[in-house]
Amino acid sequence: MKNNWTIKVFVLTFILAILFSLVANYLGKFNNIILVICILSILIIGIIFDIIGVAVLSCDEKALHSRASQKIKGAKKAIKLTKNSSTVSSFCNDVVGDVCGIVSGSLITVLVVNLFLNNSLSLWNVIFSSILSSLTVGGKAIGKKIAIKNANDITYFVGKVLSIFSKEK
Repeated sequence: MKNNWTIKVFVLTFILAILFSLVANYLGKFNNIILVICILSILIIGIIFDIIGVAVLSCDEKALHSRASQKIKGAKKAIKLTKNSSTVSSFCNDVVGDVCGIVSGSLITVLVVNLFLNNSLSLWNVIFSSILSSLTVGGKAIGKKIAIKNANDITYFVGKVLSIFSKEK
């Protein structure tokens, strides 16, 4: 197998989970407000990457070719994203999105333990986990609608951002 995506996804997910967990747990030890900010930040990152993954899958490549023919910066990068849409979507939705969901879920448990060190701990964990799940699923549902409606613009924007970090040919 020349390009074994499954092994790459496994390794990348493992590394991202370690990085997100270490940073969030480190920051969360300072106080509960920072922990809440970490949880919400990770939640937002997951939703943004979900939007990108859906947008790239829904994008009309022809609109990007029009921009590329006008030599608009980022258009070629955006076309490359659409040509690799299944891989990009898998990375954005599955790797980053799932890691964010798992890490934010773990951090919500840390927050509950910090806040409620008593017998009602399991009830609070259920409540907080349910709120986080609702925010994640609801945010991603809203994000999917936005991504489908604005797929070309979102994909172009991501291409433009990525073109800042690399030289377009």
